[in-house]
Amino acid sequence: MDNDSSKNPLHGITLQKIVETLVDFYGFDTLGELIRIKCFNENPSIKSSLTFLRKTDWARKKVEELYIKTLPKLK
Repeated sequence: MDNDSSKNPLHGITLQKIVETLVDFYGFDTLGELIRIKCFNENPSIKSSLTFLRKTDWARKKVEELYIKTLPKLK
């Protein structure tokens, strides 16, 4: 069994769950300031954000990194 996946905080978490958690915690306004991408700043919605992030690896990576940094604050 691979122990790396059990140590990965993103293991088993969907992109939708990540975005919803960040939006609940920060709101779109603050999220748009922390990660300057159009889907968080212009007519933001979960659906449009997911569509963009699924197509854009660099933006998804930034969102995942912010989620990992935010995890300790969520507990």
